[in-house]
Amino acid sequence: MLASTAGGLALRPFVFLLAALLALPSFAQDWPKARPIHVVVGFPPASTTDLVARLVGPKLQETLGQSVVVENKPGASGNLAAQQVKRAAPDGYTLFATSVAYAVNPTLYTNAGYDPLTDFVPVILAPSTPNIITVNPSLPVKNLQELVVLARKERLSYASSGIGTTTHLSVERIKMASGIELTHVPYSPAAAVGAVVAGHAPVGSTSLPPAVSHVRAGRVRAIAVTSAQRSPALPDVPTVNEQGFSGFDDLTWIGFFAPAGAPQDLVNQLNAEMNKALSAPDVQAKLAQLGLEWKTNTSGEFAAFLRQEVVKWAKAVQESGAKAD
Repeated sequence: MLASTAGGLALRPFVFLLAALLALPSFAQDWPKARPIHVVVGFPPASTTDLVARLVGPKLQETLGQSVVVENKPGASGNLAAQQVKRAAPDGYTLFATSVAYAVNPTLYTNAGYDPLTDFVPVILAPSTPNIITVNPSLPVKNLQELVVLARKERLSYASSGIGTTTHLSVERIKMASGIELTHVPYSPAAAVGAVVAGHAPVGSTSLPPAVSHVRAGRVRAIAVTSAQRSPALPDVPTVNEQGFSGFDDLTWIGFFAPAGAPQDLVNQLNAEMNKALSAPDVQAKLAQLGLEWKTNTSGEFAAFLRQEVVKWAKAVQESGAKAD
C-alpha cells in the first residue's frame, strides 16, 4: 500500500505538468479559425493609429478567412489599451495597435502599467511619419534658423499633439539645442494644426498626416521635418538636421504587438500576413496620401528598433522634464 501511494505521489507532478501543457493555447490547433481576432487600438477613431489598423484589418480578414474586429480603447495616451491587452491570453486572438507613445509612456508616466520590453511581443513595425514643424503664414519666418532668431526676440508659443508626444519632445530637443524659449500649448493632433491655421499658436508641431493637406493648401507654412531624410510627401521641406542641428530622426510610428508569451510561429505568421497587407497597392496608395512611409520588416527587426526607441525617448523625457501626471 505504501509503495503504491508513494508511486502515486511521484506521478502527480507529471500529471499536473501534462494538464498544464494541454491547457496552453495552441496556435497550431485552432488559430485563427476558432473565433474573431480583435485588434485593440490605443487611440480614438480617425487617429493615425486607428486609420492604419483599419487598413490592415480587412486585408487580414481576407487572407486568414476569419473576422478581424478593430476596437478603440483610448485613454492615457494608449496606456489603458496596453493594460487590457497585456492581460489577454497570448493566443493570437487579441492584438494591440499603438504608436510611438508605447516607447515614451513608461518614462513619461509615473506608472504606465506595462513594461514595453517584457509585457508584449513586437509583431511588426507599421508605417511611420516624420513630425513636421509649421508656422502661421503671417509669421515672418521661412526656416528653422529664422524661427530661432525670432524666438530670441519675441515670446512665442507652439501647439503640439499633446504632452509627452514625440511632437512635443522634438521641439523640446530643438529648444535645448538652440537655447531658445517657446511656450508649449498641448492640443490633440488635428486641433494643433487648426490652432496654427487660426493663428491661436504661431508655431505647430504635429505628425505629418493632420498637417499635410494644410501645407499643400498654403494654410500653414512647413519649415522642417524631424526625420533623418526628407519626406516624399513634402520633398521641398528640409529636415531639422539640414538646418544647423544634428542627431534628429524623430518619427511618429505605428506598431502591432501580441501579449507576452505568444508562440513565435504565430508571431511570424502574423508578421508575414501584415507585411502582405501593408504591401497591397491600395494600402500603399492610401499611406502615401497620408504622408506615411513603410518598408517590410520582421518581428526581430522591430524588437531591435523598439529597444533603441525606448532608450532614446526615455532620455528625451528626462532631459525635457515632461510629465503626464
